Amino acid sequence: MAEVCTHVDEIQEVTPSARGCEDCLKTGDSWVHLRICMTCGHVGCCDSSKNKHATKHFHSTRHPIIASFEPGEDWGWCYVDQVELDFSEEE
Repeated sequence: MAEVCTHVDEIQEVTPSARGCEDCLKTGDSWVHLRICMTCGHVGCCDSSKNKHATKHFHSTRHPIIASFEPGEDWGWCYVDQVELDFSEEE
């Protein structure tokens, strides 16, 4: 049986909260890659970054889905269902 995300109906049209990781920018820290919350638009750093702000945002808000905020990347991740999402066919 294919893995399915049961939270896709929670995806919103969002405005990015910052041009980089919102939390790292406040502290002057750096990041590796960026993720955007598909519920509220919070931009956080990925789990390869030392602060893992995107995952911390999920734990504090329970907003289930993030998308890559990297140019040319069209994928997302549902923290709750632990499944990758392909946004390349969505318009």
